[in-house]
Amino acid sequence: MARKGILSSDITKQPRPASPEKAPVRARGAVGALQSSLSKLQDNAVQEIDVNLIDDAGVEDRLGIDPAAQRQLKESLATYGQQVPVLLRPNKTLQGRFEIVYGRRRLAALKELGLPVKAMIRQLDDHDLVMAQGQENTARQDLSFIEKASFAAQLQTMDYDRLTIAAALSIDLPMVSRLLKVGTAFPLPFLRDIGSAPSIGRDRWTALAAALEVDGARGRATALMKTPDYAELNSDARFEAVFKRVTQAPKAAKPAATKPRTLRDAQGRALADIRTTARGVTLNIPARTADGFDTWIASNAETLLADLHDRWKKERSEDNRARNTKQEARE
Repeated sequence: MARKGILSSDITKQPRPASPEKAPVRARGAVGALQSSLSKLQDNAVQEIDVNLIDDAGVEDRLGIDPAAQRQLKESLATYGQQVPVLLRPNKTLQGRFEIVYGRRRLAALKELGLPVKAMIRQLDDHDLVMAQGQENTARQDLSFIEKASFAAQLQTMDYDRLTIAAALSIDLPMVSRLLKVGTAFPLPFLRDIGSAPSIGRDRWTALAAALEVDGARGRATALMKTPDYAELNSDARFEAVFKRVTQAPKAAKPAATKPRTLRDAQGRALADIRTTARGVTLNIPARTADGFDTWIASNAETLLADLHDRWKKERSEDNRARNTKQEARE
């Protein structure tokens, strides 16, 4: 039933912005009735059009084309022919050319097959075009949530009000708000890279939008999208990969390993190596050159370390008194 409404002549009955242009003067009487009848016949007639005469128009409603589904459509068209016409309008500026309103997948498949496209041709202004495209989207059950959200966001960018968006998609205003909240959160190229993600609903897309607000998250997502492995994934898997990448806490960079410092005696001979890391201080006295110094240190380590610790506490206490004295003098 929905598709019948799309192919009917009632597209312009949807709400639309007021236009200051005057309505064209229509012929009256028998001449007017004849013109009206001819116009309706032309609107409902299916014509064969050379695919190379058709340009793109309207709003991008498909976020990429699934290669497997497109291959299946192409095989069906080659075997059974085109059963459902696409909708075109005459190109406003190039005489003899047309613009696609809906049926882009069929048009692309027929172009690959080298076949003409069966089309209905309507005189549509830009408002009527998006209305027709939106109604076709509503009739199709395979558009994903993000494709509908992106479609609504593009209409808003083109300055269509929410009533018009609601009418185009046959939804209520609260649903328009929900679609726009998600659709406007992502740049269109980003959505193209992920694709339609048919299994991913509003909650997951909302969570991804929030995750991308974290510093560095968009950079991690962009880096992932450039990898060969990402390109091999289907659309749902691409979403999951991006979501996982941006919601995982980035691994802390390991501090660079510090080189040991050599401790020397008064004559410049190496006594030991000392290394400072985040885990502590390590002192290494090589036995092969220590001449017994290493074993002596090991035997007296407790006394030596206690003496050094007492010296450190004394120096720290003196430093603290000096700082307090300076502070009192300033006050």
